Amino acid sequence: MATKYKSYWGKVVKVNLTTKEVTDYEISDKDRLLYLGGKCIAAKIIYDNIKSKIDPLSEENMIVISTSPLNAVGAPCSSRFNTSTISPLTGYYTSSNCGGNFGLSLKRAGIDALIITGKAKDKTYLVITNNGIEFKDATPYWGMKTQEVQEAIPDKGAKFVIGPAGENLVRYACVISGERASGRGGVGAVFGSKNLKGLVAFGMKSPEVYNPKKFHKNNILWTKRLRTHPTTGKILPELGTASLVTPMHAKNLLATNNYRTGKFEHFDDVSGETLRDEYLVRNDGCTTCPIRCARVVTVDGKSVKGPEVETIGLFGPNIRNNNMQAILDWNYYMDDLGLDTISCGNTISWAMEANEKGFWKNGLEFGKIDNITQTLDDIAHRKGIGNELAEGSKRLSEKYGGKEFAMNVKGMELAAYEPRGAVGQGLGYAVANRGGCHLNGGYLVVLEGLGLSVNPYTPKGKAAFCVMFQDLMEACSAGGNCLFTTYAFFPSILIAKPNSWITRTVNKVFTSFGGIVTVLLKNPRIAAIHLPHMLPHTKALKYATGMYMDLGKFLQIGERGYNLERLIDVNLGVSKKDDELPLRLTTELQIATNKDSKVPLDVLRAKYYKVRGWDENGIPTDKLLKKLKIEK
Repeated sequence: MATKYKSYWGKVVKVNLTTKEVTDYEISDKDRLLYLGGKCIAAKIIYDNIKSKIDPLSEENMIVISTSPLNAVGAPCSSRFNTSTISPLTGYYTSSNCGGNFGLSLKRAGIDALIITGKAKDKTYLVITNNGIEFKDATPYWGMKTQEVQEAIPDKGAKFVIGPAGENLVRYACVISGERASGRGGVGAVFGSKNLKGLVAFGMKSPEVYNPKKFHKNNILWTKRLRTHPTTGKILPELGTASLVTPMHAKNLLATNNYRTGKFEHFDDVSGETLRDEYLVRNDGCTTCPIRCARVVTVDGKSVKGPEVETIGLFGPNIRNNNMQAILDWNYYMDDLGLDTISCGNTISWAMEANEKGFWKNGLEFGKIDNITQTLDDIAHRKGIGNELAEGSKRLSEKYGGKEFAMNVKGMELAAYEPRGAVGQGLGYAVANRGGCHLNGGYLVVLEGLGLSVNPYTPKGKAAFCVMFQDLMEACSAGGNCLFTTYAFFPSILIAKPNSWITRTVNKVFTSFGGIVTVLLKNPRIAAIHLPHMLPHTKALKYATGMYMDLGKFLQIGERGYNLERLIDVNLGVSKKDDELPLRLTTELQIATNKDSKVPLDVLRAKYYKVRGWDENGIPTDKLLKKLKIEK
């Protein structure tokens, strides 16, 4: 269906793998205005088609791969694309963002989104070009790892493929584009359940933008801002996300020994500085990205993508390992097998503690790393204890005991930030739609020690800021940008001069503005402004699409998308009972002398529901849905 808005093709395609039918799927301009694209438009598609609990590995499930209006039109940091489905790890909605080049190629093939349904009779991969979609035999490639299969498939274009983990239905299997992972929630297992080895996309078209001159000018200013901001212009290019290891240790945020503490005595061995000084070949980045935060390292004599802070944290301190080269090797191997490093690392650390405490004798021990590589291979191929580890920490703890130290929410394992040193981050984990996700949870740790240094233990103001940051990042993803672009939202002086009187004052009073933020969230019309030096996204979308856009509308798009995801989960059975944290984080003090060093979840969650406009059971109210123009 054609669209009046620019930077879209107005084409969404539905592929039925069972019947091999390819049909157009209608998305209205009203929905584009309400949801933009990416994960928000994907949520709309899934909400309209899945209304009750299903088996995520059955033919009933669908995969939505969606692009966004800022893809393939030259905006900075705009290589991101989204994959959404019902997660085999949690049973609830999941969306997974990826920075590989597949999304750009899909957009250039003239498609805004691809919906995949059914199950192929035979092993299959799809080729998507400007001329249509072809079904091809994937039998020769079944069993191949992700790098091998991308090289082996002869079709020209960007590849998006699974490895053995996806084929063997590991519940946290990912899908790989180049060396980038669509990692969380087990999207790769859904591919495998459909006999779908992967996709190839190749296109030569670029969509028009509404106002090329103003769009280009905004991009220049935006790029300059990213290159001069201390976080996106200095810290990330120099150290990548591994830059966070040292401050995480200093502020009790570094998950260690399966989240029993927030500090690791050998943290420096796995820090960003050590990675830079002893292992870095060069830095790199996604197509269209001026930040260049990716690390290139050496594994088996090859230059490959290095680990992010999550992998370092969960395969370093959290299993009591200070061997950086081992982490580099495992990171590459997990990508090649198609395993989500976060869920995999957490599941292994749970198994180590379960072994230590006698719940499950499995041979995995903290500080013992000589069997990890084999364990990863066994997980991907479901051999030996790997067959059980492939189920994730929630199911294992339900079988063997040890739920109180199984570090997951809704079945999805937590990121490497220990939330007893940042209670707002703990709230985010608990209420995140896709489970224990630091990003979908609002990433309040950036306020509580890894950007600013507001009081990490107070619940004051945290609920309001959690909601605002969730909405902001939801909208950012819907537009097609990397979430790292939101780091530049904070004025440079607050990052560059952490000890200045301005920064210290801001840290002291920041949480006092929770009430003002709540008023803004409930009345977005009062934010009918642009903040071009802090959030260039709004002008970029305005000039790209021709839509009227401002800060208030941008935030409300994020709010609408977030609430629609929640409604999908509600239809699948989510309520307050699922917005919980492991008991270790809510009942055990991280620091014996600090009575506040646990997450006061009951207080935080009640405030969050109130700010969100949800009822006491965590269900969006009819009043809220009417305001957001969401139909039940």
